Amino acid sequence: MPNVTESPVSPVQAYLEGLLGDLQHMTEGEVADYIPSLAEANPDRLGIGLATVDGALYAAGDHDVTFSIQSMSKPFTYALALADRGFEIVDAHVGVEPTGDAFNSISLEEGTGRPRNPMINAGAITATSLVSGDRNARILDMYSACAGRPLGVEEDTYAGERDTGHRNRAISHMLRAYGILDEDPEPILDAYFRQCAVAVDAKDVALMAATLANGGVHPVTGERILHPDHVRRVLSVMTTCGMYDAAGDWLVGVGLPAKSGVAGGVMAVLPGQLGVCVFSPRLDAVGNSVRGVAACRRISAELGLHSLKVARATRSSVRARFDLTMVTSRRRRPAAERERLAEIGTRCAIYELQGDLVFGAIERVIRDVVANGHELDVVVLDLTRTSGLDAVARRRFIALAASMQERDKSLVIATRDVDPELDAILAFDSLDAALEWAEWEVLGIEPTRERPSVTLETHPLTAPLTREQRDRLAAACEEQPFAAGDMIIRTGDEATHLFLLMRGEVSVKVEGTRLSTLLPGAFFGEMALHGVPIRSADIIADQDGVVLTLPIAAFEEFARTGVALQAGLLRGLLESSNEIVIRLTKQVAALS
Repeated sequence: MPNVTESPVSPVQAYLEGLLGDLQHMTEGEVADYIPSLAEANPDRLGIGLATVDGALYAAGDHDVTFSIQSMSKPFTYALALADRGFEIVDAHVGVEPTGDAFNSISLEEGTGRPRNPMINAGAITATSLVSGDRNARILDMYSACAGRPLGVEEDTYAGERDTGHRNRAISHMLRAYGILDEDPEPILDAYFRQCAVAVDAKDVALMAATLANGGVHPVTGERILHPDHVRRVLSVMTTCGMYDAAGDWLVGVGLPAKSGVAGGVMAVLPGQLGVCVFSPRLDAVGNSVRGVAACRRISAELGLHSLKVARATRSSVRARFDLTMVTSRRRRPAAERERLAEIGTRCAIYELQGDLVFGAIERVIRDVVANGHELDVVVLDLTRTSGLDAVARRRFIALAASMQERDKSLVIATRDVDPELDAILAFDSLDAALEWAEWEVLGIEPTRERPSVTLETHPLTAPLTREQRDRLAAACEEQPFAAGDMIIRTGDEATHLFLLMRGEVSVKVEGTRLSTLLPGAFFGEMALHGVPIRSADIIADQDGVVLTLPIAAFEEFARTGVALQAGLLRGLLESSNEIVIRLTKQVAALS
């Protein structure tokens, strides 16, 4: 059994605990009293388990209190019957039509005597009869496999069911009379009573439901327990018949395949995402847990889980996860800052999301952040490829941001669209801008701090040069100051100079999109040295500063009068370009 996720900073965990707190005041309904073990249940018990298809398990309240599974067993025994006998034989014995009647109704088809569906008692008894071999052992083994741990039977509950099950006994003998049961009903009925008395808690049933949500594969063990075709049939019948005469209202209001039990359990499944179990013994007039139904309604509405919700064309997913040792902003940082980011860049996690942000995708991100929270200072959510945020995603991300802020950590988002409802979260209009902000945070440097200027002696481009060569280079250059906002190079200009940035910052942009931000010690305009006559990008000043401009004609003159000087400059250009290529190759590898 996996450990329950217990973290004060998990918005999912906090949501479940808050939900149960809201439901504590509900005291409507009565516990089932037809056998002593049910009548003696504490009516104030309230617990919940939520398991995702990738193995996360959350629980709150009385999640470890055991109770009998009762009718929540029916979908699993039906699946086992399908596995043993196949669709044709099972369909010949029990139908799939909703009845609109109570769970213990005698609802048989005219002429055939088939029970209408396997979720009412008549159909469930029939499904039990179709399990091959040692029914008791095989049913318990299958339930245990779905729960991820060995389960047992509440013997007092079994004895109470057996001793008071007169209506079920009448149903089973009637089924024998119609030929639906082809053997003595008593051993079949005994197996049915035992399966209803299997002891579970909310976590067990949540994992059983998540196994159905995962197409029959247990989300933790990875064991295939049920065939996906059988799961599809089971979930279909749960959708239309699982909540008995309240099935229609449930489908409209909650929209999840579900099954309830008279011990107070309600199990719900969202295919492909999660399973839920709520346990609370007080029942309504149709035999469903009052607080269990209310909890499922809240969960479906507040987490956007209605299975018939129309999604946009792309399904949501976590496309990738990076850190600042793998992907960086387009700010070309000094060597010392690059080295520092290589050391501590794992303290920032970047999640690239895409498509619809359904609960499953959001929960995976939140869970990863919580699990690694002690190692992270900044989390960046890239929403630029998503279809937008709905109310569910907003609430979850705001809760995550608040929990991180309480620990002096930061959540930022990159999004194409301004969302005023997310004003509590720092947002940027591009991933590049968000990454740059994250870098400053991780490095502990104020973005507004003025960068140290360089001299010709300390400029990296001149590192291979001798003093005499630098003096000759200085004589060939002209100092050009600029102010913030100046267009130093414009796309389409004639390429006549190489620029060495000595003070201030400039950005390289194409059609308004930043390709790079350059700091003192950088250079630009070098494509002119390769015979490219026209500028292909804008260079715009971000701050006041100074460049040294070297005419291309002077550089070419060095080939005749200062070959070593030109060779040294070319070596400096090559070394700087090589660093850029290595950095970009690393990022491409991370993104591929």
